[in-house]
Amino acid sequence: MARLPRLTVTGYPHHVILRGNNRQDIFRSTADYQRMLDLLFEHSRTHKVDIHAYVLMGNHLHLLLTPQEDQGLPKMMQAVGRSYVQVFNKVHARTGTLWEGRYRSTLIQTDRYLLACMAYIDLNPVRAHMVTKPEDYAWSSYGHYAGHRTDRLVTPHALYWGLGNTPFAREAAYAELVRTGLSADQQGALTDATLSGWALGDARFVADLQTQTERRLVKTKPGRPFSKPKNTEKPEK
Repeated sequence: MARLPRLTVTGYPHHVILRGNNRQDIFRSTADYQRMLDLLFEHSRTHKVDIHAYVLMGNHLHLLLTPQEDQGLPKMMQAVGRSYVQVFNKVHARTGTLWEGRYRSTLIQTDRYLLACMAYIDLNPVRAHMVTKPEDYAWSSYGHYAGHRTDRLVTPHALYWGLGNTPFAREAAYAELVRTGLSADQQGALTDATLSGWALGDARFVADLQTQTERRLVKTKPGRPFSKPKNTEKPEK
């Protein structure tokens, strides 16, 4: 069966995962982490992609972002991936592939999953037992949102601004959201949707979104033909 094209729609948040081949490390030094951040900054600006949250783990990375132009997301990821591998291989005297094929991604319903996805990303180092608190991990967006530092890579989404009327109120509200954590259902839904490439949202969101793309958005039952629903309403972002 031919694999589905990636789902990318301008103006909607996407959760992206990029992993090392055979789970090998993609970061071996502080310079590697910083190089990735620099490349993400450069190419997200070039291709007009807003990065809302990120975490760089030892053998993979997560991004939550919104492309502002058609093809902005795949062009950004292609440029970052190629540039990073060229330098990584030279610095570490290696050859060959670094990535586990294509990046994985899903489009998420903003009001239902965006803040949950931010917390999911920032809690990755805690779930991996690398740190006990998200603020102890240097290579994520948590420090920016919790008020510990300013991160030029991060473009806060409107939902974050809605957490409070002052910087302190927003920072405290986000820290509490992360402290509370995610339910097992939320965590599983975010992981499964991203790895499979299906859209993540309620039935109305998915049905309305389907009017904007010919690409199938959800897994259908075996033998069930796919047909694009006729709906001219614009989906909720």
